[in-house]
Amino acid sequence: MSGVTASAATDRRGSPFAGVFLRELHGYLITPVAWLFSVIFLLSAGAFTFYLGAFFERGQADLDPFFRFHPWLYLVLVPALAMRLWAEERRSGTLELLMTLPIHAWQAVLAKFLAAWLYIGCALALTFPMWLTVNYLGQPDNGVILAGYLGSFLMAGALLAISECLSVLTRSQVIAFILALAVCFLFLLAGDPLVQQPLLALGSNRAADALSDLSLLAHFQAIASGVLDLGDIAYFVLTIVFWLAANALVLAARRGG
Repeated sequence: MSGVTASAATDRRGSPFAGVFLRELHGYLITPVAWLFSVIFLLSAGAFTFYLGAFFERGQADLDPFFRFHPWLYLVLVPALAMRLWAEERRSGTLELLMTLPIHAWQAVLAKFLAAWLYIGCALALTFPMWLTVNYLGQPDNGVILAGYLGSFLMAGALLAISECLSVLTRSQVIAFILALAVCFLFLLAGDPLVQQPLLALGSNRAADALSDLSLLAHFQAIASGVLDLGDIAYFVLTIVFWLAANALVLAARRGG
């Protein structure tokens, strides 16, 4: 990250947390990867909804085809957005300088996470023409659509927390991306037969059941169906907290070392 000196000046004008948060947010406005994320997300979401999702051919006033492809878009785009969060700091040598600032490791982790999550939320909000379109064409259940947006935002947050944590383990953005892609894929499909069958074949039924409960896809689909169960929301919140805490522990260990 190239603005640690500028960030230090910013921190002197406000809290260190706000300084890191605003620096990260500003970075998304000037980073080509961030803009590429928004463009690819919006174009892909539209293309998948109208072509692969057969939006018009279904003759139903809902956004099911729209939300159906979100997990797979996030699976690639969120790790791509998050791969630079810590890997770039390590590669450029600014991580050590950042850690000399009067800021706790958990504050730095949370500030980076919230800035990236807010950016993803803005990209998600820009899909509002989809909502307007389906309301123009029919009378959808807007409560279900709102639940779908909430589930999508929570799922993006969980994938982002995982990706940010893995980014701190390496100096290479490419390796950070591949690691995040693999782990996010596992968590998305934890309840799928593709992951379950090998465990069942080994006789690990309990492991298969436990892994199935960790499926991001299953919890997202439950919320997107319009059923706001506290357990599904708590799952996403706890997943985010767990990975951010792990990220902060790794960062604190590096500072201590």
